[in-house]
Order: sequence, then structure tokens, then C-alpha cells
Amino acid sequence: MNKMILKFLSLSENEPFARNAVAAFALPMNPTLSQLSDVKTAVSEAVTNCIVHGYAGAEGWITVECETEGELLHIKISDSGKGIEDVERALTPFYTTLPGEERSGMGFTIMQTFMSAFSVESKAGVGTTVTMSKDFGAKAEADAR
Repeated sequence: MNKMILKFLSLSENEPFARNAVAAFALPMNPTLSQLSDVKTAVSEAVTNCIVHGYAGAEGWITVECETEGELLHIKISDSGKGIEDVERALTPFYTTLPGEERSGMGFTIMQTFMSAFSVESKAGVGTTVTMSKDFGAKAEADAR
């Protein structure tokens, strides 16, 4: 088992840092390039959601926690931003709170699709936590084929 905690400001330039730090943390688990790409994409989407929706241009902290458990990589990404009033609705594909901007409303759908497990906990005015896991095991490899 290995653990990592990152904490950084909600600045756009920190999104690639978070994505690459999690990928580097996962490397000893020997993921395929495809699996590593899935993790990087999901982390990128989660961190971008914190920046764009959680803090909406304001500055705040984003925390990324990672833990390995056998062939599983667990990732928890959280903010203390404005939170989500209706999580179920937010999980609907193409739903966005910023229709005037170039947002597809597919962030949560992408995270769900690319990861083995996914959940969102949020409270309006308190913040949001996205929890994801990726299985790098032989079964996951067989399923991907």
C-alpha cells in the first residue's frame, strides 16, 4: 500500500500538474498506456470541475488523495467550493450549469466511463468530493479487450 496527498490552489495551470502527479504515482502499478490515459483524463476532468464549477473563478484549495490497494488505485479529489445542489441531475450526460460557455456537460460521464468505480458527494455551500478507483488487474485487462 502507498499513499499520496496533494493540495494546490484552484488555478488552471495546476490541472496538468495534478494529472501528471497522479499518473507518476500510479506508474509502479504497471498500468497499460490506455489505463494510464484513462486515469489522467478522469483526474483532469475532476480537477477542472473543482476550478470551473466549485470555485467559479474564485481561489480555493483542491486536495487530491491517492492510495494503492493491490491492483487498485483509489483517487479522491475534493474542494471546499460552492457544492452541487442536485448531484443526480449533475450526473446526467450533457447537463451543465454553464450553457453559455463551451462546456459539454460530459465531465462526470467521462469519469464514470474511464474508471472502475466512481461516486460524488456534495453539499451546497460546503464543497464536493469525487471518489474514483481504477483496477489495473488482469480482469480489468481482459474486460478492456
